[in-house]
Amino acid sequence: MDADTAAEHGGPREGAGGPVVRLRLDISYDGTDFSGWADQPGRRTVQGELEAALARVLRLESPRLTVAGRTDAGVHARGQVAHLDVPAPVWAAEADRLLRRLAGVLPPDVRVRAVAAAPEGFDARFSPLYRRYAYRVSDAPGGVDPLLRRHVLWNRRPLDVDRMNEAAAALLGEHDFAAYCRRREGATTVRELLRLDWAVEAEHLYTATVQADAFCHNMVRALVGALLAVGEGRREPDWPRRVLAAGVRDSGVHVIPPHGLTLEEVRYPPPGELAARARATRRVRTLSAAPKA
Repeated sequence: MDADTAAEHGGPREGAGGPVVRLRLDISYDGTDFSGWADQPGRRTVQGELEAALARVLRLESPRLTVAGRTDAGVHARGQVAHLDVPAPVWAAEADRLLRRLAGVLPPDVRVRAVAAAPEGFDARFSPLYRRYAYRVSDAPGGVDPLLRRHVLWNRRPLDVDRMNEAAAALLGEHDFAAYCRRREGATTVRELLRLDWAVEAEHLYTATVQADAFCHNMVRALVGALLAVGEGRREPDWPRRVLAAGVRDSGVHVIPPHGLTLEEVRYPPPGELAARARATRRVRTLSAAPKA
């Protein structure tokens, strides 16, 4: 197998210290007791736990993961994805047993569900087509089932799903979501919202599915918070759209608690399109050619 063919199939490629293999890790975690994904000195984080486990199992010094989405404190994940570059000999020695060895050293609230050599061009952060989140809410009069309390928000007032879906439909498409994001210096707030809708999962239990090419900080929880205000009857269905069009943070939009939010899926294009997708994602977007909000 020549070098190009090996790369396309996740084979070794040359790095500064010799041949390396990029690994794709599929990860799940309960975010309750984590201070988010990103490593923070003195705090327990998902990245910190995973990198410590990888260093121990693979005997690597300071391995660094690149993640698809840096979830906040208290946010859960069922479909998180990260990548890690490792020396080819290390992967060759550990490929068949790495998953089981990680399970033996990781704490029970974080799991690596799958690990494999990634195709050429794969970048966990820049290659995704979209990320899909779910936010779960209950309006049960007596509160959330205690067995679900870490993953479901209790809304004290009854919710009207039809009103929330009417409001959600008006937010779809590519817009500047500055009104629903915490701004970061030099970062764009232009995003393409691909899906936003509510479904009834059980009596008094509702799930909002939020899917976009990418999200800016607090965007999902701010959008869902605005829709809950509509569902309670405190705001009209056209209000979230008017907030979006105004382009500035509105005091009526509340960033709701993180524990109801779960990263469900990160979807990537076929192997031959990964590098092109990463290049396109790195370009800073504007709305010059997009419909106005």
